[in-house]
Amino acid sequence: MSKKKKTIEELLEEAIVPEEKQRFGIPENWIWTQTGSITDVIGGGTPKSTVKEYFEDGDIPWLTPADLSGYQDMYISRGKRNITEVGLANSSAKILPSNTVLLSSRAPIGYVTIASNDICTNQGFKSFLPSNAYYPEYLYWYLKFSTTYLESMASGTTFKELSGSKCKEIALPLPPINEQKRIADKVERLISKIDEAKQLIEEAKKTFELRRAAILDKAFRGDLTRKWREENADIDIFEVQEHLDRLRADKESSPIKSNTLNVKSVNEDDEPFNLPRGWKWARLGELSYYVTSGSRDWSKYYANHGSYFIRTQDINKNKLNLANVAYVLLPEKVEGKRSLVEPFDLLTTITGANVGKCAIVEEIIPEAYVSQSVALTKLIDKSMAQYVHLSLLSTCGGGGELENRAYGIGRPVLSLEDIKNIRLPIAPYRERQVIINMVKKLLDMEETTGNLLLLEEKLDQLKNSILSKAFRGEIGTNDPSEESALELLKEMLQEQVN
Repeated sequence: MSKKKKTIEELLEEAIVPEEKQRFGIPENWIWTQTGSITDVIGGGTPKSTVKEYFEDGDIPWLTPADLSGYQDMYISRGKRNITEVGLANSSAKILPSNTVLLSSRAPIGYVTIASNDICTNQGFKSFLPSNAYYPEYLYWYLKFSTTYLESMASGTTFKELSGSKCKEIALPLPPINEQKRIADKVERLISKIDEAKQLIEEAKKTFELRRAAILDKAFRGDLTRKWREENADIDIFEVQEHLDRLRADKESSPIKSNTLNVKSVNEDDEPFNLPRGWKWARLGELSYYVTSGSRDWSKYYANHGSYFIRTQDINKNKLNLANVAYVLLPEKVEGKRSLVEPFDLLTTITGANVGKCAIVEEIIPEAYVSQSVALTKLIDKSMAQYVHLSLLSTCGGGGELENRAYGIGRPVLSLEDIKNIRLPIAPYRERQVIINMVKKLLDMEETTGNLLLLEEKLDQLKNSILSKAFRGEIGTNDPSEESALELLKEMLQEQVN
């Protein structure tokens, strides 16, 4: 007995998204429907075996989600491989025609593109075949706008995946077909302008970093203050060595327990380059009482209040940022209280992707300690803190050595011995102050240019706003006098009745 066909009224009731499930308001001549009501949704497939001959010398374009990583174009003609006819025959994949909208339905969810020619996909895709009810570029932009919504529909334990049935239930605001084209065209124009602006910002960012590096490089090679030295020829060339000797004497006589007394001075053969007259190389350990890191297992002391607990993520762009700092409540007697942070201490990340970043504690902060992934350097002469910090940001002033020591051993990690033995170019006192003032002034001027980078976040917000308004009919393209999209939906459903 054949299954009775549904009436147009029954199909229409199934196709229209009930008001409580509609994502937002739309114009009166639009309709909320489900993707499965306006097109066929096709899953991808993979050959039963990945034998070489299924792909070697193939001529049928084969697409995987990995092919869309970093891919920016709306249309795609092929992936990194082609599949053979034999390989295709031994899979559940189908050849999809041009203008099919291809959605990555797992690992990750949300990559979307449009086939510019016949193409096949692996099982990581769900694809929407062309139909008279939707304009491919309209659906493309809607799916790109809806990543969070799509992820919310996914299920799975090992990894989240959008099933074929769920892809048929995607709620879609459907305008008349001509309005879909107008929306897609306007969105593409506006998004293109935003992307062009972001590209200019990326170029500005690179230029800013290059100029910043050049300023710091000149500062700690002595080039920035060459004219100042010519005008101040009365510099005592023994001042720096005498200062280093005093620091060592202070350290040896101090009640503070030091772990840097065995740090050896930089000998002539170990000098990275020649310094100006009156300057001298010194290791960071020579300038410090001690270099330490936080105690292990302090996570058990985590709390919603208490002492600050400074982690690697709190050191951003070589500055201390305590906006999202963690807290610890410590018992009275706990190992590691020597990692108490004070003004003019230096903090260096020693593990993780952020390794080698260095911040200075520039102001009085509440009681704070560092994690085991952050090195704490206690300088003997705190008046040197700003100079030493700037030096460590310079490739030639110690920053380059920090990077080399971290990555030269095959993994991003720095030991405390590495930190102690970083070599710094030390200028005489007066010249140090001139360097600090000149570098800060020049970097502040560069930072004015760098503030343009704040626009990047605003551009992303603008892009989201454009897409949000587009699918609400709020970008000035909708014509209320056009025939309702309800009629378009009825035409599609009528084909299922006939």
